[in-house]
Amino acid sequence: MATRRDAAPDKEFMVGLVSASSSITVSAQPQQTLEAIADYSSIRPRILSSHYRDYAVIEGGTGEGTVAQWTLQATQKRSRNVRAVVTVSNSVVTERDANSTLVTTWTVTPAGSGSEVTQRTSWQGAGGVTGIFEGIFAPLGLKKIQAEVLENLRRELA
Repeated sequence: MATRRDAAPDKEFMVGLVSASSSITVSAQPQQTLEAIADYSSIRPRILSSHYRDYAVIEGGTGEGTVAQWTLQATQKRSRNVRAVVTVSNSVVTERDANSTLVTTWTVTPAGSGSEVTQRTSWQGAGGVTGIFEGIFAPLGLKKIQAEVLENLRRELA
């Protein structure tokens, strides 16, 4: 009597990394830009788009060790409660969501007389058909939100 071994799951039904990335050039020097990005008390609330609700600093407020929370209203029906724990390393500010696999990095590099800022958000997506749609459509929507926030940062630093 032959026994059937379980086959490996189809690749399309596995959980995958979903990510979106957007960049902008600002006129401020890299150190000033990094400091602005890591200022969760005064600058961050001014650069967030209308997609962010209930923003609050829980601990710290500037740089390493800051904890902030908000609700990201990605679409009318899709929102995510984020509790971001902040780390800073050289030219990168990282926000890790304590509630999920969501990670956002803000990378600052010299660009001419200013800086280039790249915001990248990633998370482990859903599996199955839902994951396929999430992998296609979520990055498109998130890039629009990122572009708004980055444009607000550019204006803030001008």
